Amino acid sequence: MIEHIPKALTIAGVDPSGGAGVFADIKTFSALGAYGAGVIAALTAQNTRSVTGIHGVPPDFVRLQLDTLFDDVRIDAVKIGMLGTSAITRAVADGLAAPIASGALPHVVVDPVMIAKSGDALLSADATSMLIEAILPLATVVTPNLPEAGVLLHRRAPADLAEMRRAAEDLRRLLAPSGSRWVLVKGGHLSGDPIDVLYDGSRMIELPSKRIETRHTHGTGCTLSAAIAALLPQRDDVAQAVADAKRYVTAAIAHADVLQVGRTTEGHGPVHHFFELWK
Repeated sequence: MIEHIPKALTIAGVDPSGGAGVFADIKTFSALGAYGAGVIAALTAQNTRSVTGIHGVPPDFVRLQLDTLFDDVRIDAVKIGMLGTSAITRAVADGLAAPIASGALPHVVVDPVMIAKSGDALLSADATSMLIEAILPLATVVTPNLPEAGVLLHRRAPADLAEMRRAAEDLRRLLAPSGSRWVLVKGGHLSGDPIDVLYDGSRMIELPSKRIETRHTHGTGCTLSAAIAALLPQRDDVAQAVADAKRYVTAAIAHADVLQVGRTTEGHGPVHHFFELWK
């Protein structure tokens, strides 16, 4: 009997440097034992230091990519990353509605990508509203960092653990009320050792880790959400998938310095997705 290999799909933008976006997601899927597929929502001109241009894919073609893929390939989990515009966001929501409603798509991870590591904006204001309206209700897990949590809730970013917990509770109310829906608020922007909080409406789970001193953290958010998507079909529950994904990303950051991608004294290099394979 042939073992089923989980199929994970990323819907996101392309980072030519390979540190974030679709390329980083495919690396993550591959490292964690999932077959990776990708639907391109946007192109960027980007390196480890800055984003110099963004070109959205026509929404109709984004929808065509989704419809054609789901017509043939069984997808076990989707990770949604950078979408860029309101029209593209709407096209993705419409393209996923039928697979989710039929039960053919059991897991959706939403990384509300708004700002690049360089500080450049990646999501327009109207697209943020559409993300809240049309994408968040589809999510199994949503993974905002602190600035993103603030934008989604129309208030300043959480400044301590207590505010992170309140943000997780308030964000959970934006998700569909039925089923297993989780919010992971990532605390890496706070000083000291980072701690994330994971909440499903009843359980508030704290996920602490040690801070790793390195400039090479480009794509950590993309990598974490992709890791969760890869592991959801392979774990017994969401909490275990998130915990294992976080451990993977922490190790990928710890090994990042060996890659030496870009002008490492100026930019933010990528994490090492294949640290366990490249011996």
